[in-house]
Amino acid sequence: MHTTAAAPIAVPEVFPQVVPFARTTVRLHPRAGAPTAGQSSMGGPLLWPTDEPWPICSGPDPYDHSDIAPAAADVPLVPVLQLFAEDVPELPFPAGTDLLQVLWCPFDHMPWCSPRPELRWRSRDRVGERLEEMPAPDQEAEDRHLPDSCALDPERVTEYPSHDLPREVWSQIGDAVARVQRESGWQYDWDLAVAPGTKVGGYPGWTQVPDWPECGCGATMEHLLTIAGWEFDRGDDKRWLPLEDRPAMAGWDFDADDEHPWRRIQNPAGLMLGDAGGIYLFVCTRCPDRPFDYRFDCS
Repeated sequence: MHTTAAAPIAVPEVFPQVVPFARTTVRLHPRAGAPTAGQSSMGGPLLWPTDEPWPICSGPDPYDHSDIAPAAADVPLVPVLQLFAEDVPELPFPAGTDLLQVLWCPFDHMPWCSPRPELRWRSRDRVGERLEEMPAPDQEAEDRHLPDSCALDPERVTEYPSHDLPREVWSQIGDAVARVQRESGWQYDWDLAVAPGTKVGGYPGWTQVPDWPECGCGATMEHLLTIAGWEFDRGDDKRWLPLEDRPAMAGWDFDADDEHPWRRIQNPAGLMLGDAGGIYLFVCTRCPDRPFDYRFDCS
């Protein structure tokens, strides 16, 4: 079990202007484990039918797979997330489906020099005979884009926007934000607004200017989920470091070796997306086939 600490600042009372923008996010809390294909997971085996070809990326654009030379073709996608409806019912499952699978090509792709994801919505009852072994990643793929196998522990948390908060609202809460930080040390942006880490729903953890994609139908897409390397920013994080992990993170040092046990709590899947960045997936829920797009940014 993983529990996000309650903030000592009552956001709805101190910043009532942000209440209309509140959203629920599902922090997935990936941690190293050995999930089966019948469980929700990060980097674990997928419930994949034997009669469906495994997806590959041929790198059709000039700068795809630009992080290797010569550029590889026909690269098998790698499993990133598998989410069942009973674990994350908040997902906008298309009619007749109860399973979302996220895979990506583990090489850099333009326009953001990041892995390129794909989605599969399916019904577990229609999988039939299951593929017993996933294809091995391409030998040239970098470990930083290959998520280690993790079990998930979903937790619901209320978020408030940071970069996505309208400018006129920022002007209304600016004095209160400064006063709270001065009196308590708690920062609205870092401690009270958007949860970091791999999560479903809520707000993207933008580090750059927000860039919400638009569907072909004209609607702004909704944030489906975030895939992140770091689950929290600091080992002494006052808010987002789960209560259960705090004893193990005692004495945390930002400069600790990458192999230190602390790193497996902060970065359980072993991902590094740019400079501790994130990949944000978006879908249009107005369209029944759930068209999707993605964005990437980092600090």
